[in-house]
Amino acid sequence: MSENEASRRNVIYGLAAAGVAVPVLAACGSGSDDDTTGTTPDDGATSPGSTETASGDDGGIKTSDIPVGGGEILKDENIVVTQPEAGQFKAFSATCTHQGCQVSSVKDGTINCSCHFSKYSIEDGSVVGGPAPQPLPEKTVTVTGDTLTVS
Repeated sequence: MSENEASRRNVIYGLAAAGVAVPVLAACGSGSDDDTTGTTPDDGATSPGSTETASGDDGGIKTSDIPVGGGEILKDENIVVTQPEAGQFKAFSATCTHQGCQVSSVKDGTINCSCHFSKYSIEDGSVVGGPAPQPLPEKTVTVTGDTLTVS
């Protein structure tokens, strides 16, 4: 086989693979990353202790911004901070371990991903439902007065 035939064959294989890969990637995309309406596919509404986004404008998170039994998703920082019990703060990556979507809500003791319905515990980030294969990676939370710092 000549070098030109091998090059043409590689181009054809590459185009064929790209034609298959693009629809597959689109199907697994996170079309809901921009969803800030507070709705989740399972119930359509938020409840007390349920939040979707927050902003750490001053570089820290106020303890009063994190509801007991709930949490806050800091979209720009890609973290979720929870308070399972009064005074106990936890933080996790906000990237779902199933397909990499950002989690969308914290409600009823779980961190929820609306892309494929994975659910994680607010206590330890463990998987409690859906297709996620692993827990959310935990971050370190430092409390100084009424400010939380996550690293």
